[in-house]
Amino acid sequence: MATSIHISLDHKCYLREPESTELGKRIISESIRLIDALGFEHFTFKKLGAEIGSTEASIYRYFENKHKLLVYLVSWYWAWVDYTVTFQTHNIADPRERLCRALEVLTKAGQDDDPSVAYIDERILYRIVVAESSKVYHTKEVDAENKEGYFLEIKRLCHRLAEMVLAVNPAYPYPHALISTAMEAAHQQLYFAKHLPSLTEIKDTQHPEEETKDFLKHLLFSAIDSIQYKSK
Repeated sequence: MATSIHISLDHKCYLREPESTELGKRIISESIRLIDALGFEHFTFKKLGAEIGSTEASIYRYFENKHKLLVYLVSWYWAWVDYTVTFQTHNIADPRERLCRALEVLTKAGQDDDPSVAYIDERILYRIVVAESSKVYHTKEVDAENKEGYFLEIKRLCHRLAEMVLAVNPAYPYPHALISTAMEAAHQQLYFAKHLPSLTEIKDTQHPEEETKDFLKHLLFSAIDSIQYKSK
């Protein structure tokens, strides 16, 4: 990993780019900690303002509401995972090994804090994505927000991984459907293991990400290998 990276979102979910000021960075850093501690439903800009020693009004200069702040956090996460997948797979020639490495990044993204982005704790952000990310697009406004480009980061990563699927088997007909299912399952299975264990065989152990990775490898390669590919 590079010693320093800059992930900037050209996004309509914010009014002012948070990375452009120290206050914006504090808003992002402390909102991650507060949402993790309270849950999104109980998180408010008033509570965030008290945490950072500022006013609600100062936060509203960056984000119109807390939903758009959550969109930003989840979008930043997917952009960071996309960067990490690209970095860790670019020298791998074998397509199956490349896809396996990408799945490892997908399931283990929250195990370590990335020191290259000092003001964001990726371990805490990962917990928010596991617990709260579906609230970003399970809304009445999803179609309008999609037209505004709110979900480009997750779609970009999905497309990158779908291309890896086609590199393994160009005849596979559902690469995006398979990958979007795997991306959702990577978080869903961890959530089920912790909160609804009867819905999964994944155990809430010290490292459930490893078991989740094995499950996703089985899911993907069983599907990919079920379609016969005849090379010319």
